[in-house]
Amino acid sequence: MHERGKTALSMAGSLLLAHPGMRDPNFRRTVVLLSAHGEDGAMGLVLNRPMRKKLGDLNAEFAAGRLAGVPVYQGGPVQTEHLILAAWQADPLVNGFRLYFGIDVKRAEELLNEKGVRLRAFLGYSGWMKGQLEDELEHHTWVVTPANAELVNRGDGHGLWRAILGGLSLEWKLLAGEPDDPEVN
Repeated sequence: MHERGKTALSMAGSLLLAHPGMRDPNFRRTVVLLSAHGEDGAMGLVLNRPMRKKLGDLNAEFAAGRLAGVPVYQGGPVQTEHLILAAWQADPLVNGFRLYFGIDVKRAEELLNEKGVRLRAFLGYSGWMKGQLEDELEHHTWVVTPANAELVNRGDGHGLWRAILGGLSLEWKLLAGEPDDPEVN
């Protein structure tokens, strides 16, 4: 539970699942991987908005390079012209994964040589000012769940949101399965 005025544990490395009732088009049915969370605010990347493009398609600088085939995702509504490279790798020792966020091109190329590393490019990011995310959590805007490498490796749009949310409980499964437009039901 997050209380105003009290120091909360960091949720960095967690997934934020948009509540099924969220109508904000920036976050409707999104899965956000929190890369940072603290007293100054929070930052993350939307994992389930693939742009169906590769880095080589976006920028001639990448077209002939080793990163040309890296998939590009819409990372969030903040600074959508800003390219962020991120990677993750399963870490069985801690039953989790290592997150490499905001890495430079040279480091991204090095990570391509490591076994099990998933590399993605994001245009923009999701950000919250001090106390904003905690306020949204108090209003049940988000469902927080631990992240694992298997979940973050998937890139199947709204299907990822439905799969993760629906896996939490039968109630969430029913809510996640509701159609976008109830009149079409």
